[in-house]
Amino acid sequence: MSFAKAQELLKLAMMATRRSGVSLEEIIEEFGCVHRSAQRMTDALETAFPQTQADDGDDRKRRWRIPARAIAPLLTPSAEELAALTTAITELEVAGLTTEATTVRGLKQKVRALIPPEAGTRLAVDEEALAEALGHAVRPGPRPASNTAVETAIYEALKGPFLLRFPYQTRKQPKPTDRVVAPHGLLLGVRRYLIGRDTSKAASAPLQHYRVEEITTAEVLPQSFELDEGFDIHSHAEKGFGSFENSAEHGDVVWRFAPEAAPHARRFVFHPTQKTEEEPDGSLLVRFRASGHLEMCWHLYSWGKSVEVLQPARLREMVQGHQRQFEVLP
Repeated sequence: MSFAKAQELLKLAMMATRRSGVSLEEIIEEFGCVHRSAQRMTDALETAFPQTQADDGDDRKRRWRIPARAIAPLLTPSAEELAALTTAITELEVAGLTTEATTVRGLKQKVRALIPPEAGTRLAVDEEALAEALGHAVRPGPRPASNTAVETAIYEALKGPFLLRFPYQTRKQPKPTDRVVAPHGLLLGVRRYLIGRDTSKAASAPLQHYRVEEITTAEVLPQSFELDEGFDIHSHAEKGFGSFENSAEHGDVVWRFAPEAAPHARRFVFHPTQKTEEEPDGSLLVRFRASGHLEMCWHLYSWGKSVEVLQPARLREMVQGHQRQFEVLP
């Protein structure tokens, strides 16, 4: 067996340790192979790992499963994987997600504890070299302020799900008022927003967004609740350009990047729903549907006069006359 085939077999064995096991369809999708090749891979799996069990589910699909302990000795992590964990911890800390950073750091410690002693020293040296090369040892720049107690309360409420009580003040209010909110999710970005339903309002009222940095204290209540039927955090997040969403602003957005900026703009994903269109003069049209005009303004400023807002008219008016003059693209 070639080294590449051995790697594929080990990867397949890892997939088979999932609670649901692995099916032929999932093998075809993961490895980009045909049905017959997927069958040969399951044959090889059963030969290499006698503990493999093949069962037909209620959907009449056969799934292969392996007890995780059967392949545990073969799963020593690589230096690249350990460095990726270090990078993830740093990125979470930069984003102000200290609770998640602590959790991932604990996971890394558990992984390192399972590494055989003879491999641990070499991996530690390689991991340190990779981390330094990736430039993530120290990363300056602004980041949201964090409040560990508030973050812990939010995550406890989301896991329940339980109602969450906290004082909150909008810009139009003279002082904070207590809110009891049914939390549905968390949007991450330059600012973080808790998505939730104010229980004092009608059930038909739209979900609201609360800036996490404005929440100074939070209490998890014992009362549970049902999430809104059909709510999907990913679909909800796509309604905004950044982490802010305003249903009144939601609509078609069209930007035109000048020919000299078009090659640079092609390397950006401005929004998950975007579509691009090349124009005869070399300029690039970017279309998507979203809200959050102010966040769009902040980003458009970095492109200076190399971008023109075609739609919506309100956004075009907001950026008019405020384009920066220096000739550097983001």
